[in-house]
Amino acid sequence: MVCVPCLLLLLLPLLRVSAATPEPCELDEEDFRCVCNFTDPKPDWSSAFQCVAAVEVEIHGGGRSLEQFLKSADADPKQYADTIKALRMRRLTLGAAQVPAPLLVALLRALGYSRLKELTLEDLEVTGPMPPPPLEATGPALSNLSLRNVSWATGGAWLGELQQWLKPGLRVLNIAQAHSLAFACAQLPTFQALTSLDLSDNPGLGERGLIAALCPHKFPALQGLALRNAGMETLSSVCAALAAASVQPHRLDLSHNSLRATAPGANSCVWPSSLSSLSLSFAGLEQVPKGLPPKLSELDLSCNRLSRAPRPDELPEVNNLTLDGNPFLDAGALNHQEDLKSSGVVPVCARSALTMGVSGALALLQGAGAFA
Repeated sequence: MVCVPCLLLLLLPLLRVSAATPEPCELDEEDFRCVCNFTDPKPDWSSAFQCVAAVEVEIHGGGRSLEQFLKSADADPKQYADTIKALRMRRLTLGAAQVPAPLLVALLRALGYSRLKELTLEDLEVTGPMPPPPLEATGPALSNLSLRNVSWATGGAWLGELQQWLKPGLRVLNIAQAHSLAFACAQLPTFQALTSLDLSDNPGLGERGLIAALCPHKFPALQGLALRNAGMETLSSVCAALAAASVQPHRLDLSHNSLRATAPGANSCVWPSSLSSLSLSFAGLEQVPKGLPPKLSELDLSCNRLSRAPRPDELPEVNNLTLDGNPFLDAGALNHQEDLKSSGVVPVCARSALTMGVSGALALLQGAGAFA
């Protein structure tokens, strides 16, 4: 019997399903979403068979190694191409497992015959070196790729090696809780179609790490850059990192960083002329920071600690300014919010933080809108 859960049991003709064993997979009544959690010490991998009807599929491996399936990695998925093409699956999440790199590549090769558009890898340890790259990409034609807490044995080369297996056209890339964002820029292919890059939830990144992650001239179509909870400290350093990478984002999200004032005498920086939207919410700001872009369509300063209304000379020319949740709008705002917290009522800014903050998956869900 061949049971390959990480390949979504695409070898269906060889599969035998046991109805006597409790199934770890659940398919909703609309046959739309299927979730598998293989936490049993002796999991029934064949339970994933029912997921072949779903549009959204989540498979969690219970933290175990999938090396036992490595012998299936050499199978040619072309012989199952018609079966794979018939799958309704558009969104796939794989998590909580140790995956040999050749097995991950085998999955990508098989998914190359599918209609998959969004792939999420989370809480994975990819072990061993990646196989040599193909002459041409044979993996899926993804529009969205999201990675959260994924470790790679190849260090900073992992993104370039992964990209070589994907067909061109990736538009949204989210990388959270990364073990390495110091990419090997010389080996990194250009992301020609990428419009949204989300590096949120990497608190150790900082401005120096940002410079290493934003390889120069590798993101020519970038429009949205999200850096929530990414260890950013000053606007001038972020501006310098964008200039060094020659990126021209339209939207920049620096919310949920503890921003401080630019040091006196710091070199001035010219922001990208394309930048029209800047979010500085939840940044602990007690005053409007200096060094803002001279002109913006949107500036979000909500949920900070501004004790007075900003003066016109402190602000850029801006069409839409958001100041909600600052103390100057309500003299007792901070105390009132603390009272609400102690009473169990979640204040407005806290609700927004729960919705927007520390979530690398946000751009995957909203990437087509806010950051596409």
